[in-house]
Amino acid sequence: MGYRVPRDFSCRHLLTMDDWIDFYDSAPTIYVGPRHRDVHFRVIADDIAALVAAHRPSRQARVLDYGCGEALHADRVAAQARQLVLCEAAPGLRERLRKRFAGEAKIEVIGPDDLAAAADGSFDLIIMHSVSQYLTPAELDATLARFRRLLASDGCLVIGDVLQPHTQAFTDALALLRFGAREGFFLAALFGLVRTLFSNYWWLRSSLGLTRHAETGMREHLAAAGFAGERSARNIGHNQARMTFLARPTPPGAAVR
Repeated sequence: MGYRVPRDFSCRHLLTMDDWIDFYDSAPTIYVGPRHRDVHFRVIADDIAALVAAHRPSRQARVLDYGCGEALHADRVAAQARQLVLCEAAPGLRERLRKRFAGEAKIEVIGPDDLAAAADGSFDLIIMHSVSQYLTPAELDATLARFRRLLASDGCLVIGDVLQPHTQAFTDALALLRFGAREGFFLAALFGLVRTLFSNYWWLRSSLGLTRHAETGMREHLAAAGFAGERSARNIGHNQARMTFLARPTPPGAAVR
């Protein structure tokens, strides 16, 4: 299928997603400073907002951001949509999101379990950015099947920040340094990389691993769930060593190449 998981694919690895949820729910210091944190989410929000605007220029799109994280600038996405649903698994982070966007009428915050009650075809655009690396292949397939039910027949699924099989941590570090140089936090990025080596994030990444997908493999996962998917010309966010895929539902019985 074109994916790579850690060598020790044991019962402990089955808890990987829960471990990552706990990590992000603890308000970790994975950003090198306030400037990095702000521009990180601003760039992602602007890229997603552009996708929403391209899909439904009349600002009528119903959008799901699955695994949204802190989503500091979700209001930029909501400005291009009729409704933006932020779905976050970490309960503490989810509550912080509700407080942050309490005054935004077009933004709703839910947990993954809440999607079970959503009607078929509820969304015109579904975004899952920087989440696939934390899912096992089976979890990814189950998630894509859920998206297939939730997405409108003329909708679009966006899978962003997909790690490629041979991309090393050094590549991510270099992308961060370039991002820092462009956005004015290069020195903070340099010191932050050293700090990360001794952080819980590095321990999790090293011991639990991250799931990686070849381009053909991700297309196969999408096809198995009923999507026709292609790699986008650019990735959402600053790291262009990773991949974004755009996928649309295929009619029942249609062949997917």
